[in-house]
Amino acid sequence: MKEDPTIPADARFETRAIHVGQDWRSETGAVIPPIYMTSTFETGNPGGFDYTRSGNPNFRNLQATLASLENAKHATIFASGISSISAIMFSLKAGDTILSEQQIYGATYRLFERVLRRFDIKIKYADLTNPANYALIKDLKPALVWLESPTNPLLKILDIKAISDAAHKVGSIVAVDNTFASSLLQQPLDLGADLSQLSTTKYTNGHSDCLGGAVCTNNDEWQEKMIFAQKALGLQPSPFDAWLVSRGAKTEAVRIERHSSNALELAKRLEGRKGVKAVKYPFLTSHPQYKLAKKQMKLGGGMLLADFGLSYAKTLDFIRRLRLFTQAESLGGIESLVAHPASMTHASFPKDVREAAGVTDSLVRFSVGIEHVEDLWEDIDQALKKK
Repeated sequence: MKEDPTIPADARFETRAIHVGQDWRSETGAVIPPIYMTSTFETGNPGGFDYTRSGNPNFRNLQATLASLENAKHATIFASGISSISAIMFSLKAGDTILSEQQIYGATYRLFERVLRRFDIKIKYADLTNPANYALIKDLKPALVWLESPTNPLLKILDIKAISDAAHKVGSIVAVDNTFASSLLQQPLDLGADLSQLSTTKYTNGHSDCLGGAVCTNNDEWQEKMIFAQKALGLQPSPFDAWLVSRGAKTEAVRIERHSSNALELAKRLEGRKGVKAVKYPFLTSHPQYKLAKKQMKLGGGMLLADFGLSYAKTLDFIRRLRLFTQAESLGGIESLVAHPASMTHASFPKDVREAAGVTDSLVRFSVGIEHVEDLWEDIDQALKKK
């Protein structure tokens, strides 16, 4: 990340989100940098740009912003969250082993099982909330330890520092999917991870109107791998999408504070409601890793999980009765969404694998938006009363 003498060295997240990554505007005095919708550049330009697949002013601005927000030396942006995951995975070689948390994003699992295994990359899954399973790191000596925290959708919290310490003893790289937490609530590199991956589609952008991904690191060698993947594999975003994510990042803090306060309030009310089988939210004292969540994260985030003890069909009926929660995949936008993981985000998992990990037919995942919390509660309440 380039140092900017106009921004105080101790500037806080909210200030850096607005003021870092504002280059390529001095020629006109534009308050916000423009969108550079060009495929190619004249040779010899001052910025050293040549072809947008290998760089664009909008890319560099967003990369500077994300590096600052993740407390990273480097950031590389990609066309989507799965593109950024692919950039990491395609930097491995045949014969390498990945040790992965067993409960991960469905598209990540699909990439592991249907693509990477074809290239002789070995994958081992384990419940990494259990410290006893850290011994697998010593036994397997994996090239990569793949983590999510909180996990999708069960909101498990993994001890990033302890796992990173164990991994580094055997020379393993640790990557954390930081999408559910967001850059505001958690900085994996500060906790010892080597790579922090984001689907910037979600909380970074926050408006459900574009796709994006990013990998942040302090490791120069891995940064070179990410730059190579962006260019060689054609994983770059469009300049417009990069500009949209830059715009969204400026309000990330205020949005996530509201996401988090709404989600915590709904979680408390659901937990106290008769007939609700289970509620999971990182900042509920009933969460199995509550103390760790409070230690690693600034707030609990906008994701909430509930089990209403209903059948597959009745769970879908409940979801369809909601009015303010749109049934849709994705998360992190200003609007509230609801998903049925068994039939949506985790449908690519075999049923036995999915259920063994805890993703049952009665599970409902809420991405709590920034609407008024009373309106959201009234919507859930009316849908439950009609069951």
